[in-house]
Amino acid sequence: MRLRRLAYAAILLSALATTLSGQEARKAIVKITPRYPEIAKHLSLVGTVKVEIVIGPDGKIKNTNVMGGHPILITATLDALKEWKYEPSKTETVATLTFDFRP
Repeated sequence: MRLRRLAYAAILLSALATTLSGQEARKAIVKITPRYPEIAKHLSLVGTVKVEIVIGPDGKIKNTNVMGGHPILITATLDALKEWKYEPSKTETVATLTFDFRP
């Protein structure tokens, strides 16, 4: 019985944390897919780039923080993110994005 209560409490706290994050509240209205670089094709480079972004109230990305990825793929990702636009909001939003690169 106690184990069941702990499980319910964990599920409730997890759901609450997701709701409070605010990350799901913003919808991207312009999403440019990062271009797979020619040099990456020649090197048979595959990988993932993970980026944390700060979205301003106007919907534009104000700041990026690269959390991982190959430098060639990071450059392509950041170039594409310059064109992204989110729906307006009253506050800034932080989101984490992941991009997979395959030839």
